[in-house]
Amino acid sequence: MSIRDLRTNDRFVVFDYVVLALIMFLVFVACIAIGSVNISFTDTIKAIWHAITQIAVPEELEFVYSIIVSVRLPRVICVALSGAALSICGGAMQGLLKNPLADGSTLGVSSGAALGAVIAIAIGLYIPNSPVTATMLMAMLFAFLSMLFILSLSYKMDYSLSTNTIILIGVIFSMFASSILALITSFASHKLREITFWTMGSLSGSSYYNALILFVALAICGSVIIMHSSELNAFAIGEDNARHIGVNIKKTRLTIMIMVSILIGVCVSIGGSIGFVGLVTPHIIRMIVGPNHKKLLPASLFGGAIFLMLADLIARTIISPLELRLGIVTSFVGAIVFVIIFYRTRKAK
Repeated sequence: MSIRDLRTNDRFVVFDYVVLALIMFLVFVACIAIGSVNISFTDTIKAIWHAITQIAVPEELEFVYSIIVSVRLPRVICVALSGAALSICGGAMQGLLKNPLADGSTLGVSSGAALGAVIAIAIGLYIPNSPVTATMLMAMLFAFLSMLFILSLSYKMDYSLSTNTIILIGVIFSMFASSILALITSFASHKLREITFWTMGSLSGSSYYNALILFVALAICGSVIIMHSSELNAFAIGEDNARHIGVNIKKTRLTIMIMVSILIGVCVSIGGSIGFVGLVTPHIIRMIVGPNHKKLLPASLFGGAIFLMLADLIARTIISPLELRLGIVTSFVGAIVFVIIFYRTRKAK
């Protein structure tokens, strides 16, 4: 791929952002309106408006308002933010590592975050009088330590921090973390149900505080990742070429991986292990907007939010009144979609 390829595929305009934003809004409202108790589109909009403006709620809307504001709205917001975060992480990692199978979990950070959370659950770790739960704190801590360990070991083995070395260490670390997680689960049989459900991923019971944490993390880390769009475009034409045009390879790689690690740690700490979002969504968006990361990464935010909101809607309604875990739906749908995309891509070549 050349810089010219990136320019000729750059057909994405502001109108398309507006369309994506409109689709996301409609999906957002639909996910709030549809559930065990279906609510009309008009009542949903009214309830959201009253929640934003803090205007007194009419008596006929009190029941609807309590369902939407107390239960559905914080959950759907967290789902949308998690989908956007995981998607931009996947798009950044695929560009950085030049590997179509890469996503945020390629580094092994997702497995490390899951391990930290499971340890907290297994030993019943509790932090009194703290707005941050022990599970959340341990997940973020282990995500950061995992990233630090993987990068340190990769640097010891290969001072240039090459892509292949990082991927190899990340895969090995993921397998190691998974084995430790299985060992802990075996000894913590009294917490087996809680651990199993958590590792399947779910955002049920999410709060506005969780949404605030996700928003702050996405705003900071997502902005830094998007600011490195030009560097990611340079990586697409080869590290040597990127170095020749003035890109600081090590600094760029470390910065993006640290931002990705933080975002994944926060997402895992709140929603558990949710797979395939960061793998599938950037591929779908890339088919629409092309490979230019200046367009791909912002569009991935919308695409990831839409994908995960729809997956969560399916999880809540397909066997209502029972609820599937979100990670089950994303893995099932994501695997099918990825196979279709991969087949069409290979067939086109």
